Amino acid sequence: MTAEDEVRFRSVLDDVAAYKPGKPPERTDGRPSFKLSSNENPYPPLPGVLAAATEAAGNMNRYPDMGALPLLEALSERFDVPVTDLAIGTGSVAVLYHLLQAACGEGDEVVYAWRSFEAYPIAVQLTGATSVQVPLTEDARHDLKAMEAAITDRTKVVMVCTPNNPTGPVVHRDELVAFLDAVPRNVLVVLDEAYREFVRDTETPDCTEMYRDRPNVVVLRTFSKAYGLAGFRIGYAIGHAPVIAAIRKCALPFGVSEIAQAAAVASLRAEKELLDRVEALVVERTRVVGELRAAGWDVPETHANFVWMPLGDETLAFAEAVQAEGVSVRPFPGEGARVTIGEREANDLFLTIACAWRQ
Repeated sequence: MTAEDEVRFRSVLDDVAAYKPGKPPERTDGRPSFKLSSNENPYPPLPGVLAAATEAAGNMNRYPDMGALPLLEALSERFDVPVTDLAIGTGSVAVLYHLLQAACGEGDEVVYAWRSFEAYPIAVQLTGATSVQVPLTEDARHDLKAMEAAITDRTKVVMVCTPNNPTGPVVHRDELVAFLDAVPRNVLVVLDEAYREFVRDTETPDCTEMYRDRPNVVVLRTFSKAYGLAGFRIGYAIGHAPVIAAIRKCALPFGVSEIAQAAAVASLRAEKELLDRVEALVVERTRVVGELRAAGWDVPETHANFVWMPLGDETLAFAEAVQAEGVSVRPFPGEGARVTIGEREANDLFLTIACAWRQ
């Protein structure tokens, strides 16, 4: 076959790295193993949520409600926003893909902190736009002043991940307000709050309040983390109607299944019980961070359901060591490892290995 006969694809794909999911643990000796590599909620579904999903599965021969009206109405009531200010997708990352597709093209720029969510550079590259990555501060936080300075007349979108994945710190209210005031009104600001329910820092704003008088602000949330619906893939955006209309135009028809929609509605109805589980994970997070610091680890403040291990060149060796004991974590070679807060047994096993590593 000659070059002329080969199927051609966009050249931008040549440099796009595939997204790397968290690896499952590998164990052959029969002992328990734990997956702490994907920021999943370790608790099983609540009975009412499972029943709603099971009932919806009985209609799997039919297309889902493309308008997702019952879910949008439930979210509208929950956040006191109009339905026209809401869009859903297969996870908040899918909504982000739709938004970037609507806003960006060749020659445009997207500014965001780095390291942050590893899907960001992939999503940006696929639009043909250029990523402008602004290094985190020494304490693994967003450097909003530097991000502001990185905005040019080519900038179409700025993304702020709070709490930041994979490092954990949040952006505080005063610095976020100052940043939003400084960003040009024709630049979209995406506030990614995938881990919002785990935040206990009182200086951190609820970003759904930030969008109300700012037409260029859109907030991303998900049911994958605190609500435990990672396997159903459902997330949403809150923004002003013109932004939401653009997202919806780029969305995949019938993308969110009827089962996912039903489970999400049931989860909102059972929010108190779900947030009780979140509180238990926050207690575990506090314990894990405390024991790591007592053992000599310099871990950043985290307000998500994970902890960041700044390992540098030791990252892969550490990941292999915990893997050998039946625990999978998410390594970022040369930088560090992100470790999900899981069930207590999993956390105890991880702590045993991590604390011994520092001795």
